[in-house]
Amino acid sequence: MTTWIVLALLFCVLSPLAMLMPSRRLRGRMDVRMQARQFGLAMNLSQQQWPHWMQRGQAATCPQYHLARRRGHQDSWCYWQVEPGKWCNQWREPCADSELAQRLASLPADVYKAELSPQMVAVCWGEQAKGQGLEAIRDFLKSYF
Repeated sequence: MTTWIVLALLFCVLSPLAMLMPSRRLRGRMDVRMQARQFGLAMNLSQQQWPHWMQRGQAATCPQYHLARRRGHQDSWCYWQVEPGKWCNQWREPCADSELAQRLASLPADVYKAELSPQMVAVCWGEQAKGQGLEAIRDFLKSYF
């Protein structure tokens, strides 16, 4: 009888520790983020203001992968992926620059937003495609470095 009591107490003490272990999905995201660091990309969870016409239900915070740009760049743009392969600006106009449209088309389907400013180039990504998508994002971001 005392053996069962000791086992029950041990179970009660160790069971909360099992809740501290990250889930398989969370471990996968951590692996992708560590791989992004090895590629030289920075990642943060950023607050996003999604356009009212976005059809998908994105969360208010989104993983944003970015690279700082060198000084001297003044170009800027921001495009959202309405559906896979279809990129529009804030007025829902499709991307008119063919070279940029081709680069945007190389991004994974779960990239919500791509933005270029004089300070940085950034991509908001849903992290569904894992490693394959990260390589495409790295190539896209480094092309504007």
